[in-house]
Amino acid sequence: MKVPQSPPRVAEFFEEVRKTENAAEVMQTILQAKQPAEYFHWDKLKHLQPPDGLTNQEWWFAVKMHRANQYRRAPLNDVEGQPFVYGLPDPIQEQLSYIDRSMAGTISTLEKVANSDMKDRYLLRSLVEEAITSSQLEGAATTREQAKILIRSGRKPGNTFERMILNNYQTMQRISKLKKERLSKELILEIHRQVTSETLEDSTYEGRIRKANKDIKVYNTEGETLHVPPLADELEPRMEAMCRFANAESSKPYIHPVLRSIILHFWLAYDHPFVDGNGRTARALFYWSMLHQGYWLAEYISISEIILEGPVKYGRAFLYTESDDNDLTYFLLYHLEVIHRAVRLLNKYVERKSRENAKMEAKLRVTNTLNLRQRALVSHALRHPMFRYTFDSHSNSHGIVYQTARTDLLDLKERGILQGQKVAKQWFFRPAPDLEEILLRGD
Repeated sequence: MKVPQSPPRVAEFFEEVRKTENAAEVMQTILQAKQPAEYFHWDKLKHLQPPDGLTNQEWWFAVKMHRANQYRRAPLNDVEGQPFVYGLPDPIQEQLSYIDRSMAGTISTLEKVANSDMKDRYLLRSLVEEAITSSQLEGAATTREQAKILIRSGRKPGNTFERMILNNYQTMQRISKLKKERLSKELILEIHRQVTSETLEDSTYEGRIRKANKDIKVYNTEGETLHVPPLADELEPRMEAMCRFANAESSKPYIHPVLRSIILHFWLAYDHPFVDGNGRTARALFYWSMLHQGYWLAEYISISEIILEGPVKYGRAFLYTESDDNDLTYFLLYHLEVIHRAVRLLNKYVERKSRENAKMEAKLRVTNTLNLRQRALVSHALRHPMFRYTFDSHSNSHGIVYQTARTDLLDLKERGILQGQKVAKQWFFRPAPDLEEILLRGD
């Protein structure tokens, strides 16, 4: 990823204009210039055709003056003590309205998830996808199928990449249980410890803020400096301020809850308080914040899945913000689009799974290879992919003797429909990770 060109300094350009003979006329022309259709950074706007009579620099000056009149100050300062700011252009307000309705309100996606006994499958899908793609963003090399089998089988990770994925999965599960907790330094360290467990070269850095001897910089592959985080001795007070912000301890100025979650994501990534695992921790805090503020559908989407499709855009959103007077609007616009796309993806998944489930349910009703009890169990397993069955539970569910229940489950295990594990003297069975594929192959 290349470092974007820093925009022309508005103050310097303003001084140049003032020195011209027709300064007032030039200023009037500039300030009346038509604004671009999108929230462009100078890195893009410099290549566009400016309005008639203006240079690209003059157009940029007009754009910046327009934005400056709408900036709001975020409670976050950069390493030089300068504040981060953001605007609320129409696309941000439109996205916020959509997210309010689709993740905390009442539209079709919410109703289909909330009222469906397929909720377990939707949740598992989001947890697995977020665990895998968040790890892949940090360099984990594995396929989705291998990762899914790892998570669903319960086996121990075989390498650092698998451990990273399992950590992310367990962290996401933990986030759901922590959603009512207030954010604190201790909670952030707990999340980081779980995210990085057994994945760092030095395990003593798990769940620990970096020290002065670990002040770091972020570089690209060409060795250029992309980001210089705050010094280690500044991190404790900055983290305390971040927690106060996340907990909305002050209601003024008002910040929309979704924007608060996104800024929290940016804040931790900007401060880079850990030797490693900052990106994964930042994304986990975003989920905590969304769930904490009542956007319960956030548990069913994967933002990393969308980010992974274009990781350069993710990094560029950070760089655009830092290089253009700490304008968070770039990161907000990018992140809101990510959330929007993740919700749309969930909607498509719900529709597709509903059709597939109806097809398989119909198939199960007419199959002659399974008895009625087995068909009922398979139907249940399709909707509850992490459920555990035992001989006793199957016996009690269908009012049959232990031996009949044992025969049913062992037969399903032989067919590959269930996976069995004997712990001490008791058998436990789970749906096979590829249960749907197994059933579809049976056509």
